[in-house]
Amino acid sequence: MGSLLFFLPHRGNKVIRWYTLCICIIELLLITYAFSYHFQLDDPLIQLTEDYKWIDFFNFSWRLGIDGISIGPILLTGFITTLATLAARPVTRECRLFHFLMLAMYSGQIGPFSSQDLLLFFIMWELELIPVYLLLSMWGGKKRLYSATKFFLYTAGSSAFLLIGILGVCLSGSNEPTLNFETLANQSYPVALEILFYIGFFIAFAVKSPIIPLHTWLPDTHGEAHYSTCMLLAGILLKMGAYGLVRINMELLPHAHSIFSPCLIIVGTIQIIYAASTSPGQRNLKKRIAYSSVSHMGFIIIGLGSISDTGLNGAILQIISHGFIGAALFFLAGTSYDRIRLVYLDEMGGMAITIPKIFTTFSILSMASLALPGMSGFVAELIVFWGILTSQKFLLMTKTLITFVMAIGIILTPIYSLSMLRQMFYGYRLFNAPNSYFVDSGPRELFLSICIFLPIIAIGIYPDFVFSLSVDKVEALLSNYFYP
Repeated sequence: MGSLLFFLPHRGNKVIRWYTLCICIIELLLITYAFSYHFQLDDPLIQLTEDYKWIDFFNFSWRLGIDGISIGPILLTGFITTLATLAARPVTRECRLFHFLMLAMYSGQIGPFSSQDLLLFFIMWELELIPVYLLLSMWGGKKRLYSATKFFLYTAGSSAFLLIGILGVCLSGSNEPTLNFETLANQSYPVALEILFYIGFFIAFAVKSPIIPLHTWLPDTHGEAHYSTCMLLAGILLKMGAYGLVRINMELLPHAHSIFSPCLIIVGTIQIIYAASTSPGQRNLKKRIAYSSVSHMGFIIIGLGSISDTGLNGAILQIISHGFIGAALFFLAGTSYDRIRLVYLDEMGGMAITIPKIFTTFSILSMASLALPGMSGFVAELIVFWGILTSQKFLLMTKTLITFVMAIGIILTPIYSLSMLRQMFYGYRLFNAPNSYFVDSGPRELFLSICIFLPIIAIGIYPDFVFSLSVDKVEALLSNYFYP
């Protein structure tokens, strides 16, 4: 459908924008319809399957399906992509190509969440690489080529580990070679070989998540990308890495995951503290938000390492919650830049008086980011905490120490969030400057902010909706592979 953009009449950008938005809305409605009427919440098995032979030579199939772990990220992808398309309306240069690349990213991001074939998973994983590179290098900031090249090298390098891992898993099973997820989940490997596969997949997903020290592409990419691209990166792209850790590292390689789970806990805890400590030192607004994303992804890693029902459900809830919050903050950072044309926080100040609507929405969503009770971030992080404390895998002293260090990270979060608000909106710098009148949020921007804010509040008040998607699948996964 996206390729039809190049055949639309040249009558300005309005037709292109509306066409792209209509495709996204139709896709979102179809996803919602399939979820509402055809998805069984209490069934942990793969549902809504498609299975067609593609290449007979090595038994490669177009095999799709969803379960309780993948339905949440798929709904999130449809929702965030639709809003990101609406957010991209100010883009006028090469508008046709820009919207085509947005739709190509849409396909590349839905694909990994629904693939039930490892090679198809890899193809879909790679599909979003070129669109992101072009969106960065053509519509980014001053250092866009450096950021795009860095993103490409990191992602392409990690993909080599992913492909090697896929070929190894496919060829090393006890039965005949296969790429089918369900078949591979029931295969066993020698422990040393399983550990090697686990490390390969972990490196691939650690770059995309990102997990320190493989995170350095993220602040540069977010700092230079257009804010509609940032919404897709923060809202969906990072979640692909976390999803891969659940779907492949946990489900296909459970013995190695049990061995490495203490390492995951340690890395996740260090990541929360490190990123929360680094964020206040960032002058660039979007880089500060990017480091906050790295910090919040640490909770997902800890949830996966806990190997408990509560911890894994908390990690999946954090994937959904941070998808909304991260996308919202980057959107508001972009709308602020559209007005003041400043990216450095120490050059801002006094904006609350001139743009009160943006100030209000930015303040509310910053509170969501620092896990204010009643919002989704609080519930997700609390449940990850509880998952660690109730985990059967760790001693009480270890669990207490991990929880204490995580709590320090939560204390650091308000420091950089409130500091960001103070530098942007308080004081008199821009208020006293000549030509300091700025246009406040319009109806489109308010609509977008409210659309993202409503799910954050809804999940914060009633998180059972998200748990109802994943709880049966998580229970089945843990009982089959970890606590038989």
